[in-house]
Amino acid sequence: MLVYVIVSLILVAASLLVRCHRKWLYRVIKTLPRDAKNLHVIFKLSSKLKHWSKQEDTVPTIFTKLAKEHPDKTALIIDGRRWSYQELETFSNRVANFFKSQGYKKGDVVALLMENRPEYLGLWLGLAKIGVITSLINSHLLSTPLTHSILASHNKGLIYGSDFRQVVEDIKEQIQQVVLYEFGGDGDATDLKKQLETSPSSLPEEVFGLRQQDLLFYMYTSGTTGLPKPAKIPHTRFILIATTMNFALDLSPNDVLYSPLPLYHASAGVFSAGQALLFGITFVGRKKFSVSNFWPDCQQYKCTVANYIGEVCRYLLAAHKPGTTVQHNVMKMCGNGLRPQIWQQFKDTFSIGQIYEFYGSTEGNAFLISMDGKLGAVGSVPLWGNWLVSTVLIQCNESTGEPIRNRQGLYSRCKRGEPGLLVGRIVQQGYKSFQGYLDSSATEQKVLRDVLVKGDAYFNTGDILVEDEYGYLYFKDRTGDTFRWKGENVATNEVEAIVSEAIGLKDCMVIGVQVPNTEGRAGMAIIESSEDTIEVQSLAKVLKTKLPSYAIPLFLRTVPTLPKTATQKYKKLEFEKQGFNVTKIPDTSVFVLDLKSLDYVPLTRDMYDDIMLGRIRL
Repeated sequence: MLVYVIVSLILVAASLLVRCHRKWLYRVIKTLPRDAKNLHVIFKLSSKLKHWSKQEDTVPTIFTKLAKEHPDKTALIIDGRRWSYQELETFSNRVANFFKSQGYKKGDVVALLMENRPEYLGLWLGLAKIGVITSLINSHLLSTPLTHSILASHNKGLIYGSDFRQVVEDIKEQIQQVVLYEFGGDGDATDLKKQLETSPSSLPEEVFGLRQQDLLFYMYTSGTTGLPKPAKIPHTRFILIATTMNFALDLSPNDVLYSPLPLYHASAGVFSAGQALLFGITFVGRKKFSVSNFWPDCQQYKCTVANYIGEVCRYLLAAHKPGTTVQHNVMKMCGNGLRPQIWQQFKDTFSIGQIYEFYGSTEGNAFLISMDGKLGAVGSVPLWGNWLVSTVLIQCNESTGEPIRNRQGLYSRCKRGEPGLLVGRIVQQGYKSFQGYLDSSATEQKVLRDVLVKGDAYFNTGDILVEDEYGYLYFKDRTGDTFRWKGENVATNEVEAIVSEAIGLKDCMVIGVQVPNTEGRAGMAIIESSEDTIEVQSLAKVLKTKLPSYAIPLFLRTVPTLPKTATQKYKKLEFEKQGFNVTKIPDTSVFVLDLKSLDYVPLTRDMYDDIMLGRIRL
């Protein structure tokens, strides 16, 4: 009798559950295959990381084991230059032993300013073998931002390619304390290429004294504001990102991965290069991205996987001749920033089996990846287990990005369909240990405390995402004083300072404005001027020497006054809404950058229409 009653109660409860939560149960069942795959990857990842942690393996020790296992296999192909695993091992050992002979030791820092080439990976890998941290400098930087990047990470030395001799010469007086090493060429600096020819090729003993928590290198990011900041990348972070991507994409040593992106970026320098250094997958790269060579490269080297940023996909699609077929072996593509509007068209046009869109930042701890190819999604969370993930969407002011505290003094989770600020829970142990920036004060500015419970801490990504009813997450917008253009982060106050200096310290506000058929936002400088015109040509000349090309504002606008808040912050929202729309603002006060001459010209209504219709591409 008792058993009957219990069974009856269970059936009644189950019936009520189904009635009340029918839609929720349907969604759970529908997403079960997705969630099962995600859990399988998580368990597989956890097992691999525990194995490497037990052996206290670092990037150099894992790579050295690979080099011993298959010394003759091709590790790298960059601009047609092939290096085997043994060649990369030998070169990196020579680098380690040379700098060891020069007195460099664990904890010292050396900057690396070089284009993509096999030596790039060999240089930082060699330095890592003796515990020296490498600062991976953005090769587009000039003048003040470049000087700042070199000095900010306390570099003892600077390695640069001969192509950058003049760039380094221009800042030589500002970095006098830094020892210069030119790779090739006949400049005044030490010829590192020549020195390495006679350096011992044996594995240095220091490699066996490294720890997983030791810093591997610094990668630079603008974060939310200011000049480039060195973000700390320990061995654990490199291993975690590369391994996650390897398992998420289900890659094997037989794959060949193509990435035309710069190696100072995490996308190419960690995810892509990490497949070669940790998993024996051949990495194919190029000195500079080329639309016309992308698919021919993939075909020539039989690449099965390719890495992208959104701009790359748009360029490839725009250059494709309708009705023609592109020959290649690429079945998987992984990256971030692919616009949902062209996602399916890109996939169909180039016959790509699956696209893996991910979300992440150089310095942050919030990482997502869509493993089932859901159009537009950057990741997903199980409907039945939010506790499984360390990333959370919290309610915020969508205009400012500022998180909103509730009556309990905490932050509230967003409802599904409600845009929210993405934050990542901070832990200080193991592979998920949060490092942040080299500058501890800059790191603290990105930390939110007392988020869901008293005493907890989360990293503020500064990005707004939204979760749909099936648990898929979609990128919506970037907040703060940073926007993204041409695959690079642009810090508005860095550009504001340079523009203001060039125009006699007048007030200047820089914003990112949306342009049809492009990813990210284009820069627009709004200058306070009582006159209708400014010396735009002299300004353009200064900006070309002070800023990398992607950071030069594409638009200029003059206004009589710049509105500010009571705390003297610029009121940007209204200007962001207006953008460069000369149908709403006087066209005599707006200029656009001519990409051929790199001079500013007045933006007419006809030109505005051509930009909006895609006849003029920016």
